[in-house]
Amino acid sequence: MKTASGNKDPQAADPVIGEFYQRKRKPLPSDPTLRAFVEHVLEHGYVVIPNAFTDAEAVEAIAEIDRLHGAAPKVGRDSFDGFKTNRIFALLGKTRVFDKFCLLPQVLALNEFFLDDDYLIYIMETIVINPGEKNQVLHHDDGVTRLPRPRPPVTAATMIVLDDYTELNGATRIISGSHKWGSDRLGKDDEAIPAVCPRGSVIYFLGTTWHSGGANRSSMPRHAATIQYCQPYIRPLENLMVAVDPRRALSGEIPKKIVDMMGYRSAAPFIGYADGINPRKAANRMIKRLEQPIDYSPPTFASEAGEKEKRVSSKL
Repeated sequence: MKTASGNKDPQAADPVIGEFYQRKRKPLPSDPTLRAFVEHVLEHGYVVIPNAFTDAEAVEAIAEIDRLHGAAPKVGRDSFDGFKTNRIFALLGKTRVFDKFCLLPQVLALNEFFLDDDYLIYIMETIVINPGEKNQVLHHDDGVTRLPRPRPPVTAATMIVLDDYTELNGATRIISGSHKWGSDRLGKDDEAIPAVCPRGSVIYFLGTTWHSGGANRSSMPRHAATIQYCQPYIRPLENLMVAVDPRRALSGEIPKKIVDMMGYRSAAPFIGYADGINPRKAANRMIKRLEQPIDYSPPTFASEAGEKEKRVSSKL
């Protein structure tokens, strides 16, 4: 409005920022190789990036997995994790060897196209599929968001191929084009094709693409890591788990229902876990750790009582 003198109202609102609410599709990369990668993902929901890292880096990563596993690596808690599959969660807190795989330039370029600025790491873990493991159930990684399909992805994933991926040793199975499906269509085993590729490759796929780990019918384990990324808005606007002293949250001072809503409770099927354990247990563990000097070699596997997150419909 204008004042009686004709001047603009000094209490008027700022103009609406159209670029925030009416975002335009990002242009294709100018680099022909990166543009081809993006176009393949747009059409098929995934792309295999060859020669993304060196053989020496793969050997180093496998050796680090073996070191972290120790003599008795844990196997999965259920058939989704794999009863003959070893996983190491929270890699960033246990080793620096895998940092480089978070920063591969081809992957960052793809993320810049498919995700918003300020995207986050969604999951980071190693996956070793051992001989005798069966096919993992088909799924798409951002199914937990429950948003109608087809839709833009909320997450994007990489498989870091540390051993040659073959049809026999558990290569990731992917259903090409499934990122375009509606919510009424489910992936079927006969539609999934193993992403056969050599060591040093990275498989990049959208969170809407149906896929799974493959059965290992060989005599050797298949080593890999997965680093997944998510849109920056997949979190509360205010990060209360960092803003509020966790000792006050977990002592009983704050009502338990509020503490649950702050993020100290997992959601079905396993959203919000920390190092494979319930976030309340993980926070108590962190409080104890912060009372001591930094432990640069923390345990690979969580050992707190009742640490396993059950993938069930009921809340944990």
